[in-house]
Order: sequence, then C-alpha cells, then structure tokens
Amino acid sequence: MDLLTKCTFVVSCLFAGWMITLITGANCLVYPSETSVDGAIKLPSAVIPVSQASRLGFFSSLSLSSTFPEDLEVNEYCIELLHIYGQRYVTYANCLVSYARPVKICQNCYTYFSNLNEIYNNISSDKLGPGNVSCHDSLMRSDRLMLLYTLYNKIEEIWTSAECEQCLTGDPKALSNGTVNFMATLNQSLTCFEQYQRNHSELCKDCKASYKRLNELYGRMEKNQTLCIDIEDAMNMTRRLWSKNYGCSVPREETVAVIAVSSFMLFLPIIFYLSSFLHSEQKKRKLIHPKRAKSSSSLMNIQDKFS
Repeated sequence: MDLLTKCTFVVSCLFAGWMITLITGANCLVYPSETSVDGAIKLPSAVIPVSQASRLGFFSSLSLSSTFPEDLEVNEYCIELLHIYGQRYVTYANCLVSYARPVKICQNCYTYFSNLNEIYNNISSDKLGPGNVSCHDSLMRSDRLMLLYTLYNKIEEIWTSAECEQCLTGDPKALSNGTVNFMATLNQSLTCFEQYQRNHSELCKDCKASYKRLNELYGRMEKNQTLCIDIEDAMNMTRRLWSKNYGCSVPREETVAVIAVSSFMLFLPIIFYLSSFLHSEQKKRKLIHPKRAKSSSSLMNIQDKFS
C-alpha cells in the first residue's frame, strides 16, 4: 500500500506539471510577451479604446489641417457672409425663446428677423460679390444637407405661422397703428385690473368700460384680418383674467336676440298644438247634418199628402 500510494503521488505531480506547461504555452501564443531592453519579460498591455486613445494623442497625426484644392475652397467673401448669417440666426433664435411666454415675438423680434432675412437673401441670390463670386452654389447647394436652407426654412415657418406680418407695416418693418392702438387699450385694462386686485366686485364694475372697448377693438381687428399671435395671446390671457380669475362677465348685445329666438323656438310646438286643438273644436261646432236625412223626411211628407 505504501508503494502504491507513492507511485500515485508521483504520477499526479507529473500530470499537474504537464498541464501547467500547456497552459503557460497557450498564454504565450495568445498574448505574446514583450521583452524590455534589459531582457525582463513584460506582461501584455491592455487594449485602449479609440476615444481614449484620441484623448491621449495617439491620432494627432490624423487632423484635417490640410487644405483642399483652391477650386474647391470657399471664397473669403462667402465665409464672411456665413459668419454674419450665423450671428444673426443665433440672435433671432434667442429673441424667440426670450419672448415665448407670454408671446411677444412679433413686437420684439421683427428687427432681428429682417436682418436674418436680408443676409439669407444675399447668400441665396445669384448676385455677384467681390471678385465676381456668387456664394449661392458654394453655400447653398454644395452638399446634400443644404444646412443654411434647412435652418432658415424651419425658423421662417415659425414667423409665418405666427402671422407677424399682419401686425407690421412699411419697409423697414414697424408695428402698425392698429397694433399700437390695441396694446395701448390693453394696458388701460390691465392697469385697471391692478387697481382692484383685492375687490373683484368693484373691478367688474369700474373696469367694465375699458374691457368692453378692448373686446370691440379685437373684434374689428379680427374682421380686418390684422391679428398676429401677440394680440391673440394677449386677448386670451385678458379674457381668462376677466372671467376665470375675477369672475366678471359682460352681457353682449346679441344675447337678447339669441334669447328671444330661443324662447320662440321653445314655445313654437306648444303654439302649434294649441292652435290645432282650437281649430278642431270649431269644426265640431259647425258640423252640418247630412242631406240624406233631410230628403227622407221631405219624402214622407209628400207621401202623406198623396195618401
């Protein structure tokens, strides 16, 4: 038993040594070791991601500092127009965001939109600049994205849907007289509201005249199609204050006519059935006896005479 145990132990040690040798050889094949200058074996280095490698400067030699041929380069004049376009676009976009609520973009941003429209028309036109150069092809149609056109088209949709042109007049653009008049009347109503914040019953009575004038002015502008988003939003907010916050109401002139017509339509079936009933009763009273009975009685009288 002792000899068998010793033999088994020796065989196990040999098998373990053989396995360790195979595993070490496999690791060397998969990750070949690097030898330093002094002959020491170095462990394989870890794989570095491309993004981290670029931050570490591994791809600094791949920068696009080289230039294209001169016939493909954008003219300096067009580059200057592109720079101006970017500045005016950002200015106009900032104005839209700043006056988004409450909406006052037509009153405060029309100058910036006019400036942006001017530089865009300059770029998109075929008008030649210094050196007989047109920037239309190089800036507007040089790629599939057509970024300048896309940006301008999207932001022009906002201006068009807001119908700001209906509140402006002249060239250069300025607020129309109707818009200025509406804003002045609106300020009168809001000033009156502020004076009676703590007494809504007095507010409804004393501010009724100014609020009524504002509504009438808004109605005329709506018929004349001189409303823009600024006026529409201001009127909606004022009506909400008047009716919901303050609990006031203004009876309209057409309300009496509507009530009268509604009442007539409501009682019309009753009038119809009542007149039908009276007419049928009158017919019953004027009912005439049939002629057949009268002729039979006269016939009997004749027979009596002859008899």
